[in-house]
Amino acid sequence: MVSEAGALNPIEAFAIVGIAGVGAQWLAWRFRMPGIVLMLVAGLILGPVTGIFVPERDIGELLHPMISLAVAVILFEGGLTLDFHRLGDARPVVKRLVLLGAPLGWVLSALALNWVAGLSWETSIVFGGIMIVTGPTVIAPLLRQARLQTRPAQALHWEAIVNDALGALAAVFAVLVVLVRHAHMDGSVAAWVLVKGVVFASLLGLAGGHGIVAAFRHNLVPEYMKVPVLFVTVIMVFAGADMVLPESGLLSVTVMGIVIANAKLPSYAEIYRFKESATILLVSGVFILLAAGVEFHTLQMLDWRALAFVLVVMLVVRPLTVMLSLAGTGLPWQEKLLIALTGPRGVVLVAVSGVFAARLVSDGIEDGVMMVPLAFVLVLATVVLNGFTLAPIARALQLTAGERPGLVILGGSVFATGLAQALEKAGVNVLIADPNRAHLLTARAVGVPYFHGDILSEAAEDSIEFIAYTTLLAASDNDAYNTLVATDLAPELGRDAIWQLARHKEEIARHALPKQLGGQHINGNRTLEQYLDLIAEGWIFRTTRLTEEYTLQDWREARPEVIPLVVINRGRLQFIRDPARIDGRPGTRIVSMIPPETVEKIRHEAELSHRAREIARVEARILRDADAEAEAEEKGRRPGH
Repeated sequence: MVSEAGALNPIEAFAIVGIAGVGAQWLAWRFRMPGIVLMLVAGLILGPVTGIFVPERDIGELLHPMISLAVAVILFEGGLTLDFHRLGDARPVVKRLVLLGAPLGWVLSALALNWVAGLSWETSIVFGGIMIVTGPTVIAPLLRQARLQTRPAQALHWEAIVNDALGALAAVFAVLVVLVRHAHMDGSVAAWVLVKGVVFASLLGLAGGHGIVAAFRHNLVPEYMKVPVLFVTVIMVFAGADMVLPESGLLSVTVMGIVIANAKLPSYAEIYRFKESATILLVSGVFILLAAGVEFHTLQMLDWRALAFVLVVMLVVRPLTVMLSLAGTGLPWQEKLLIALTGPRGVVLVAVSGVFAARLVSDGIEDGVMMVPLAFVLVLATVVLNGFTLAPIARALQLTAGERPGLVILGGSVFATGLAQALEKAGVNVLIADPNRAHLLTARAVGVPYFHGDILSEAAEDSIEFIAYTTLLAASDNDAYNTLVATDLAPELGRDAIWQLARHKEEIARHALPKQLGGQHINGNRTLEQYLDLIAEGWIFRTTRLTEEYTLQDWREARPEVIPLVVINRGRLQFIRDPARIDGRPGTRIVSMIPPETVEKIRHEAELSHRAREIARVEARILRDADAEAEAEEKGRRPGH
């Protein structure tokens, strides 16, 4: 361990926290690993293992207020995500998992903590409330990786979002009860203090939420100040509630977030984007601070009881909670089983545990210190186990959306329909979306799946199984609409999955759309009009499969004039930016456009091949007939015939 002389100053400490937290999340993205695991490892290395960074020593008295404030913003983000209008088909299932599953999970978790982990009833009740959460920031990447069908995916996703807020509220209520009880107040006085604090916190959260909604809706705050005003209001509401009853501020900010999420503000998208960025920074910071602050003697207290507790939670508490909650719903048993076996915990569990553990210890409940290491162990075990088992279990239960890559083509046209047909031959799920029904006539005529409506609308969220589509091509006849959709969906799908046909060049530069908006461009950077001109000239789409015998070099030599568009390889779809860098391993499928002379050449080759096959069949028939005649003559020469 580093001595006090080697302590960091606060600026150095903040720099280390930022580098470790954001760096761990970047590495997780780069190598497709759970970010929460890498953050845990980074924090433990910085703190207990090397002693480079010790939060209590290097930050001092500001540590716990900083963590409390960061947790408040994280819980506000959880409430801000809770838009009840977007539950869709999962609404009945989510209702059961929340109204029945949350209380049942609270009770069963508290029993496991007391009976198996050996914690006191006070700590068990508080920690059991926090364990309701299943972590939306953890479950979302797992769902994308496993490619679940819509209903179980929505159920798991929305259960995580709703219970993220609900678990924190349950823990807030539990810790308030414990703290009031430990204050040795008279029963009626304690009840009044508790009720007064909870009611005031709830009303303050409602007032803060409705105040923000009214101010934003009536344009009382300029656009550039909306996010700062929102952030300051969250801090004010949190601090105001805490003045009346400690820790009730977490309840206030969660309520405030829920109010804003369901108000349908026109500027909600911008708020949500900022909130996502702020949450990533805060989650990284809180996780590093808590992991680095764990001491070796606390880790050494994790014995066989901790392992037994994790196993009981994953194999008994979670399955029992889900099965009892969903009994009688008519949900197929496969979906119930998948939901029952999937319950990864996330950063909220660790963050809220860190705040309440310190509070319980300061109030004389000594085993409250075990909440943080137990939370780390539970998060690590559930994330790793579900990360490795969710996809195989879903495939075994036949609840995946399929292994085929998926593409949404924005804009109905002859180009979109031709490309869609070629991609379907290559094993790709394709959907054409257009708000103009007339543009979808060709897709409807040939049976290509389509969606009539705006791809950004709520109707699209309810009707389209987005998890089956990993890539978007914006190819409508409206450049501005293409750019809007590509820019809006880029953060969700990833910018490497967003493609757009070239825009028409504006004669006046200031009339052109900014180049930094929109998606990536395909080989040749052609506009929709240019593609339609090629089709009018007789160009067609063709899918070619490379093999050991027919290599990429053979294809290039045989078709030097083609326009390659898409490569499909090992379940991945990728539009081509540079034809010289095509992955040509055997099994790769290339979708390209070929000119009319090549079409004629292919038809001529096909005719010659067909004639050759016909001649071969005739020759084979003649040989069979000759053999039959010869056999008959031979039988006629034999004695007795």
